[in-house]
Amino acid sequence: PLFQAWSYFRRRKFRECADVCSQLLERPPGEQVAGAGPYFTFYFILIQAAWNLKTRALTEMVYVDEIDMDQEGIAEMILDENAIAQVARPGTSLKLPGTSQGGGPSPAVRPVTQSGRPITGFVRPSTQSGRPSTMEQAIRTPRTALTARPLTSASGGYVRLGTASMLTNPDGPFINLSRLNLTKYAQKPKLAKALFEYIFHHENDVKNALDLAALATEHAQFKDWWWKVQIGKCYYRLGLYREAEEQFKSALKQQDMVDTFLYLAKVYLRLDQPVTALNLFKQGLDRFPGEVTLICGIARIYEEMNNISSAAEYYKYVLKQDNTHVEAIACIGSNHFYSDQPEIALRFYRRLLQMGVYNCQLFNNLGLCCFYAQQYDMTLSSFERALFLAENEEETADVWYNLGHVAVGIGDLNLAYQCFKLTLVNNNDYAEAYNNLAVLEMQKGHTEQARALLQTASSLAPHMYEPHFNVAILSEKVGDLQRSYTAAQKSEEAFPGHVDTQQLLKQLKEHFAML
Repeated sequence: PLFQAWSYFRRRKFRECADVCSQLLERPPGEQVAGAGPYFTFYFILIQAAWNLKTRALTEMVYVDEIDMDQEGIAEMILDENAIAQVARPGTSLKLPGTSQGGGPSPAVRPVTQSGRPITGFVRPSTQSGRPSTMEQAIRTPRTALTARPLTSASGGYVRLGTASMLTNPDGPFINLSRLNLTKYAQKPKLAKALFEYIFHHENDVKNALDLAALATEHAQFKDWWWKVQIGKCYYRLGLYREAEEQFKSALKQQDMVDTFLYLAKVYLRLDQPVTALNLFKQGLDRFPGEVTLICGIARIYEEMNNISSAAEYYKYVLKQDNTHVEAIACIGSNHFYSDQPEIALRFYRRLLQMGVYNCQLFNNLGLCCFYAQQYDMTLSSFERALFLAENEEETADVWYNLGHVAVGIGDLNLAYQCFKLTLVNNNDYAEAYNNLAVLEMQKGHTEQARALLQTASSLAPHMYEPHFNVAILSEKVGDLQRSYTAAQKSEEAFPGHVDTQQLLKQLKEHFAML
């Protein structure tokens, strides 16, 4: 039975593996032991092996790679006391929006998130919700998060405390942590490692996991780098970033590991020190030349710092090492699309299709690239496929919104109006659709409807400059110059380089000076 359980584990059939191990553990010793001596020792080893295997199987059922879990909750963003400098220099902070040094496309061409950074070509946990400046923005549901409540650190990847046992063991928890003698287990390295991962990932009891790791590293005379990394992970989860940094640095002195570099870079990014994280990744590349995860980490940081050209270079370097890296292909494709090169972007998205990626987002992007590359025969069929593959209303809303743009491009404003309406049917918080509907209403001469739609758009997305600018233009036309000036100032704050806003402000100031 133990060999069968091990076979299930290797084939990732963790539920069957845990069931077989449970049957082994439930057998009373009297059934197995015919006499004293070596056979009893063998049975004890067998029970230990079954316990270890079941622990690992239950852990794997809820395991989440800590390296990819870098989403920040409301409490971490609003109540963050780890800021090194409240007014950081441009290009040294991820919290300062609009500090572009890379010559990337402006917000007039490439949309930005509420944190002021351009929308990426690949959805990652860190891009799910922008860094809000007020509590109201933090509580408002981010459109890309696809959830009815704001992101918190406990949502999504992490299992809530004590709930995994109910999911994997209907009869109750497999291990009663309150009765464990952690000192005894810490002296058995092989059992201790499996037990630590069970407590950390399955039970999400970080405090007990930290106690076990501290005792185990003490037993190993502080020479085992693995335990130092685990202590660092516990400190990181508890929000003790400086202590985590010390543990990861100590582990790197003993053993160079790619994962340790990634964990340490996560700490620096959470402390808002992207330049230190970049230097760390480059040190890692000196020790592990061509390591894709390290190169990709550098590209992500440059992208978040709005340095698009450097990000594109590193993503190309990723593709030289691994030409099937989905994130790199998608990000380079989106960069070419927003740089007015839809034909080249189309080649990258077709490459993803050849690799077997088959989802709504890909066909949505293919449809846009085909339209702007003037390959009209493929445009509508791609959007039809995207609508068919859409898994939720937010994805459907994105497709209808892009179809509205296609309709505007071919001059069919009635179709565009219907598409934007369908966007709002699927997602009532779609600020871009409200803005574009308002523009269509303005062209029809419906001033009041346009004003109402623009007010809705600007309240839903205060980081967008378009609704503010359109309110300014509309108010100026009807003679409400004070409202026009206020809206133009908000537009300039959202996009300082917008020429039309600057010209409008100049005209209004001259008019006020004459008065």
